[in-house]
Amino acid sequence: MDAIERLRATYEREPVDRLVRREFYIWPEALERWQAEGMPTDVPRAELFGWDESASASTGMLGWCEPAFVPEIEEAVLEETPDYQVVRDIAGRTVKFFRGRRHGFMPTYLKHAVASEQDWAEEILPRLSPETPERWADLPERLARLREADAAGKRIVLGGIGGYMYLRALVGPEEICYLLIDNPALVHAMMEAWLALADAVAKRVQQAVELDEVFLAEDICYNHGLLISPDMVRAFLFPYYQELLSRIRGRQTAKRLFFQLDTDGNCTEAIELYREIGMDVMSPFEVAAGNDVVEAARAHPDLVIFGGIDKRVLAAGPEAIDAHLEHILPFMVERGGYIPTCDHGVPDDVSYANYLHYRGRMMEMDH
Repeated sequence: MDAIERLRATYEREPVDRLVRREFYIWPEALERWQAEGMPTDVPRAELFGWDESASASTGMLGWCEPAFVPEIEEAVLEETPDYQVVRDIAGRTVKFFRGRRHGFMPTYLKHAVASEQDWAEEILPRLSPETPERWADLPERLARLREADAAGKRIVLGGIGGYMYLRALVGPEEICYLLIDNPALVHAMMEAWLALADAVAKRVQQAVELDEVFLAEDICYNHGLLISPDMVRAFLFPYYQELLSRIRGRQTAKRLFFQLDTDGNCTEAIELYREIGMDVMSPFEVAAGNDVVEAARAHPDLVIFGGIDKRVLAAGPEAIDAHLEHILPFMVERGGYIPTCDHGVPDDVSYANYLHYRGRMMEMDH
């Protein structure tokens, strides 16, 4: 099988010659360490680590961890000391970063973009408008790239920021909990803007190609489960997700549309919840939060699963890596519908030798 056939079969829960080989993400600091430890810089990483060729293409235009503002908010340093920087980031948040701890560490959020209805109406809503001509300036080039990918058989993925991640980015994780109770009308107005933009992007893309997948970055869980209640999810997120999926499916004639959700934290409760609206795929199953892809696979035999390789184990050495893979791969290879990747970005406490060992053992065991 080639990479495109293998990925499609994984989604459709059909037999594969081996598991898809790819990675979630590698920290830049890890790559710097690996170069110092002898990683060649003149060899493509896919060749070094045995990754498959890309078999999908993303539409873009809908953000990921931050909303897709047009015009963008430019990052600016507001305050600087020998110990920290206070920055206005691309989501309009005022953020305190300690020096040397900007990547892989939680910063301190001092203020979010939406603290009032006036902030929303005057500063943020105009940046989310589908009517802004600049938003579509590179659309012809994007559609040409997607047509080419579609003609090659690659999966076309509408990827973007999910509703909870969007609300949290605009308002803040604590503040959104209050706003859901104190001003639900504002939350619904914000979600209506989310839907309008997501649908506008989807509609323009679907004029060129059909979609294979809607993939939302949600991050709605922490180490004990959901950050807001299931009833809140049903009230404030699901109506907009269902409407978006319905509109997209209404414009399709040939392709089945898959729905994938990405969330950190313990996703056990979220799986059951999001299955109510037809979630087909979930990632990345953060092990430190209590997730186990084998347990999830047994509980949900038809769920396609990405992730679940503990980034902490990759730092622990060959014996720990071997034991971890022995727990996961024999069952998941037999079950199918699984793509093994690190459960988040590979951090810089993982040595080059350990990562090579992991990749080598993975390729010995993934078929």
